[in-house]
This record gives sequence, structure tokens and C-alpha cells, in this order.
Amino acid sequence: MTPAPAQPVALVTGAGRGIGREIALALAREGCHVAVAARTAAQVAATAAAVGGLGVKAIPLVLDVTDEGAVARGVAAIAASLGPVDVLVNNAGVAESAPFAKTDAALWERHLRVNATGPYLVARAVLPAMLERGWGRVINVASLAGLVGAPYVTAYTASKHALVGLTRALAAEVAGRGVTVNAICPGFAATDIVWNGARNIAAQTGKSFEEAVETLARLNPGGRLIEPAEIAAVAAKLLRDDATNGDAIVLDGTA
Repeated sequence: MTPAPAQPVALVTGAGRGIGREIALALAREGCHVAVAARTAAQVAATAAAVGGLGVKAIPLVLDVTDEGAVARGVAAIAASLGPVDVLVNNAGVAESAPFAKTDAALWERHLRVNATGPYLVARAVLPAMLERGWGRVINVASLAGLVGAPYVTAYTASKHALVGLTRALAAEVAGRGVTVNAICPGFAATDIVWNGARNIAAQTGKSFEEAVETLARLNPGGRLIEPAEIAAVAAKLLRDDATNGDAIVLDGTA
């Protein structure tokens, strides 16, 4: 088996804030050089600066994961600056709620494009070279909604089910070749998505923001929000794990 690189090169999408930022920092602490990718220049610059402060190389990359040409150019820029991508974390995503009757085609397609097609495009851009080198990690940040159904998030749930399916199929295809593909499936997490959702709930129900947050937290089996650092810790563990492949790792607040 090909040994892991001494300092793997990681690409983390959706890394400007929240879960992606925490994962970028966690991988840097594990010794990875990190390409910090997201659509907002100021956010990726700030995360890259924080990553670089941990003693590894970091580059900011403004990237729309749904644009195949932009993905190809971004991967080439990473290779020129840091080296080929050894670790891919597909974290970029979108989450919007609506009753099914109000889930129009644009909302539906937006979720599938960002949450499923985006990871497909980025993985397709980096996976062949991982297989050639005999070592690599693909970590997809999915959701509990990728494993069970939930009301008012039909598009999101379908897209995350697709991402879990992509994970399992790809893991089966690369098994035994030095590359692992896994998904992390957190419940509601302490991120802007939940804060925005809580503000919407408060506006529609008259609850306070704090009460709305608590409502969302109780939807997790553990009755609490998942911290981004918990998700990042799982990603860091998968970095050095040669055995786990095709798993959908649940973080539901019970541990």
C-alpha cells in the first residue's frame, strides 16, 4: 500500500466559514497544506490566513463548484501552487426549506446542482490522479437528511441522499486502491444555516430567536446542535484511517 504523503494537499470547498472553515483548520493541524475554496473572496482569504498561521501552506480559491471549467482551472491552480490534491472535502452546499407544493423547479435544481453535481465535478477532477498515486481521501459532508426523510426540505433531502449514494458507489469502485470515500452526516449544526432557519421560524411563529434555535436543536436525536468542530474532528480522523471506506458517519448529538 502506498504510504500517505508527509504533508498531504487538501482542497476544502465551502471553506469560507462554518463547518468548512473548521475542517480546513483541523486538516492544517494534521499537517496538510490547504486550498481554501468558496465563492466569497473575503471569506476564503480570511480562512486561508488562519490556516497559514498554523505553519502550513494555504491558498484562497474563489470557486463555484457547479462550474466544470472553474473546477478544472482551480484544481490546476492548486497543483501549480501546492501540488496535486490528495484530500478532497466536498463541503460546499445549500439548504433552503419550502413545502413541497412551493418547491419550484429552480429551487429543486439548485439543490441538486450544488449538493450533488458539485461534489461529482470536483471528485471527477481530482480522483484519477489520486488513484494513479495510490493514495487519497474523499470526504463528503452530507447530512442526516441524506439518510432519513424530513418535511419541508424535499430538495435538500433528495440532494443529500444523492450525495450519500455517490459516496457509496464511488467507495465501492475505488476499494483496495489506496483511496477511501466517506460521508459525514451531521444533524442540525451550529452554523449560519441554522441561525437563518431560526430567524425564519421566529418571523413566522412569533417565537424568540432563542426558542427557534432550541426547536431545531431538539430535532437532533441528542437534543442539541452539532458543533462544527465535531464534524472537523471526524474529517481529521478519516485522514489517517486506511480502513474506513463507503461509510456514512452519523453525528446526531447523542455522543
